[in-house]
Amino acid sequence: MTRAWKIEPTGPLRGDVTVRGSKNAVTKHMVAALLGEGPSRIANAPRVGDVEITGSMLRSVGASVEREGDTLVIERGAELSAAVPTTFTGRNRIPVLLLGPLLNLTGEAFVPLVGGDAIGPRPLDFHIDALTKMGANIVVDETGIHATARRLQGTKVQLPYPSVGATESVMLSAVLAEGRTVIQNAAVEPEIMELALFLQRMGAGIQLQPDRRILIEGVEKLHGAATTLAGDRLEAFSYLVAGLLTGGQVRVHGCAQERLVTAIETLRKMGTHFEISDQYITASAPNGLRSAAVHTDTHPGFATDWQQPLLVLMSQARGLSVLHETVFENRFVYVKALQQLGCEIELFPMCLGGNACRFHDTNHLHSAVVHGPSKLVGAEVHVPDVRTGYSSVIAASIADGPSVLLDVESLERGYDEPLNRLQSLGMAITVIGS
Repeated sequence: MTRAWKIEPTGPLRGDVTVRGSKNAVTKHMVAALLGEGPSRIANAPRVGDVEITGSMLRSVGASVEREGDTLVIERGAELSAAVPTTFTGRNRIPVLLLGPLLNLTGEAFVPLVGGDAIGPRPLDFHIDALTKMGANIVVDETGIHATARRLQGTKVQLPYPSVGATESVMLSAVLAEGRTVIQNAAVEPEIMELALFLQRMGAGIQLQPDRRILIEGVEKLHGAATTLAGDRLEAFSYLVAGLLTGGQVRVHGCAQERLVTAIETLRKMGTHFEISDQYITASAPNGLRSAAVHTDTHPGFATDWQQPLLVLMSQARGLSVLHETVFENRFVYVKALQQLGCEIELFPMCLGGNACRFHDTNHLHSAVVHGPSKLVGAEVHVPDVRTGYSSVIAASIADGPSVLLDVESLERGYDEPLNRLQSLGMAITVIGS
């Protein structure tokens, strides 16, 4: 039997949660550590499945990866393999980020095709086009991506869209390339800034320019460095919403206010009251929640990774809410599970609740209309990805009967010890299966 959670509604969730470093940052720092001579230390590392997968991937090409408490210690070996084994096909999205580093360190590279959550086609062409401009010869076949290069060359890279993954890929490739690289229309998410600061500590030449430009002066070599990851803004928002949704209050430690500015203002407009200090953030809604119109966007807009818990919260707000997704075309794959639990949600291909986005002339269902408050019911729900998992968990916690969430491995992969944390807040979860 696959692993499942049985959830019994138990009332308001209350208590304290300390979030560790961002899942979306830690794996990129692990790849960056491969570029340095000598060990790198990444503190406040979360215990999530992607860290284990990425650690195994780095070991497979010749690096050592050890965990000392909440710190990862990574060091490049004397000899590196140029190929990531095909056993990592579809495991996560990290292999493509290893292309540039392996090219710079060995002159050739092979990485299997990427995986990750099913939220629309990943723009691998952004990565491949950028590396081709930097002098790589690339062939893509059914097994993965093959590349060769004597040494990557600095160039001007104009991204068609400020993709986080493509920006990270170019940064990781350019720091050891020959000459200057300018990334135009770069992503500027907090996790991008963290990676840039870590690479700078390793000896990279990086300047952050106005208008989404990142300038990188390639160097001959990098050295190991130490850093402490900032708190995961996705998890911080998720736990704040869990408290609000259940009529309780969760005090979140470890994530600075500056990483949640847009999220806090969005919740405030829905009727949320906040207590914010340098140590923690709490949220409550003593007078109930109001409906809202929200559209996701690249940073500093409302992050696409915040929209899943927000949609559940909207289902309990008074009135009609609209959520317009502008980053990924297939982000609403989790809605079916929420509908099974009683959330009244309709999906539309039109741009609702915001300006026309790049999906406005397509058939992609990228706007959601939510009727609230919805009466939620217990149900048996399949969890195909982490976003379905967390949104379903918090929805099930306020249903009128028990729910069973099947195949929760993806949820446990994407959140830092979610079972222990949710149970500590008072959620009644029983694990079924192995």
